[in-house]
Amino acid sequence: MSEEHEADNRSAGDQTAVRRDRFSGGPARSFLSSLSDDERIFGADLAVDRAHVVMLVEQDIVGAETAGEILAALDDIEDAGHGELPDGEDVHEAIESAVIDRVGQSGGKMHTARSRNDEVAACIRYRLRSDVLELLETLVGAREQLLDVARAETETVMPGYTHLQPAQPTTVAHWICSYEQALQRDTARLFDAYERVNQNPLGAAAFAGTPFDVDRERTAELLGFDSVAENSMDASATRDFLVEVTGAVAGLATTLSQLAEDVVVMASKGHVELDDDYASTSSIMPQKKNPDTLELVRGRTGDATAGLNGLLTNLKGQPRAYNRDLQRAGHHAWDAIDSVTESVEVAAGAVATADWPADRLEAAATEGFATATGVADLLAMAGVPFRTAHEVVAEVAADLDPDEDAPDYDALSAVAEDVLGDPLSEYVDREAVEAALDPAESVAMRDSRGGPAPEAVAAQLLAADDVLASHSEQLDAAEATVSGARDRLQTEVEEYV
Repeated sequence: MSEEHEADNRSAGDQTAVRRDRFSGGPARSFLSSLSDDERIFGADLAVDRAHVVMLVEQDIVGAETAGEILAALDDIEDAGHGELPDGEDVHEAIESAVIDRVGQSGGKMHTARSRNDEVAACIRYRLRSDVLELLETLVGAREQLLDVARAETETVMPGYTHLQPAQPTTVAHWICSYEQALQRDTARLFDAYERVNQNPLGAAAFAGTPFDVDRERTAELLGFDSVAENSMDASATRDFLVEVTGAVAGLATTLSQLAEDVVVMASKGHVELDDDYASTSSIMPQKKNPDTLELVRGRTGDATAGLNGLLTNLKGQPRAYNRDLQRAGHHAWDAIDSVTESVEVAAGAVATADWPADRLEAAATEGFATATGVADLLAMAGVPFRTAHEVVAEVAADLDPDEDAPDYDALSAVAEDVLGDPLSEYVDREAVEAALDPAESVAMRDSRGGPAPEAVAAQLLAADDVLASHSEQLDAAEATVSGARDRLQTEVEEYV
């Protein structure tokens, strides 16, 4: 370090890069500081700094020698880690102060043609992008696990419920496919949000742009952003990309919570046996096996929905352009995405490793005369108005003894003759009725598109595989873009260091 740089540092004393005498003290300094919380975006800030400095030297705004000193200092700061940063209001100021400590006041040229406003917006987008990709990778893997279970359980009959009452037989595969399809949409919403996250705000400065001849497309390229956030005021101020991601995460959390609730209820009835890795026992009752992991999946939904509500509340009263309230906005998104990423992995793992007792499930599928609709459908297919057929079967159901799950053929025939004026055999064969009363046959009847019949589920699985493959390719492409940009930035930095 030159004598001039040393003198520069001595004159700066303990002051930060941004705050001088007037604003460098007082009890509110710690209240204003987000430095400890900013550890999450430490790496993002270093990347943003490097891209900005490379652009500055390419645009002849900063000299190559000065740029090399700054970039070398950034490498040292990265090696030392977040914990070695000097005090500051945030990680951005602390890194700039650390650069100036190393190279002298010329290190302050790193901040030419930008504000902390566009800087922090870029850092948040850069880090959030990584978090969304991690969640998408976890989600794609979870869906693959669920589809594997569905393929193995295509013919495993189980009871289906509405209002938590026995309704109609279905299959484990059909139930799983219903959630995988919901997770498809959750995945698509995250990809849509990612597109709007991955935009470059650098060059917007505080909100009114800059007189320097900056190249916003270049910093976008170096950071792997797909496009530039166009309007400078919007680029620095907006956090709607956080809302969109957190909203998508809250929706995903809700899907997972519903799945978890189903499995908790099934476990209580003995319809599924969770692997020990996804269960626990009571501290006092040794016979207990509790679905605790899924209860926590259900409970963590509150983290995501609270995050969305907190974020919207934070943003709702803010005028353009930058306000310090935004310092708190990121917390809500980080908490939500961290919580739900873990939930995805646990929920899918619990279902993938569970045992589905086929005999017990098929027996349960007859409870509460769950095959009643199949009999009514047979009559309707034979020409009886559905409402009349419904009346026949409803009257039979009302006369069932409490310990009966389904009537026999004779009971059905007697009511049919009373309501229709003809024996049941005038409309449908006895064999067809008895088949409709069997849960497996009842499922096989329901072969309409999207239904639970094995061949209908097979078609759903093929379609789901295609969507999953498409999402995997989309994820690979996004990750490759980010990785390629990281490599390009490193190559450019090495030109000056």
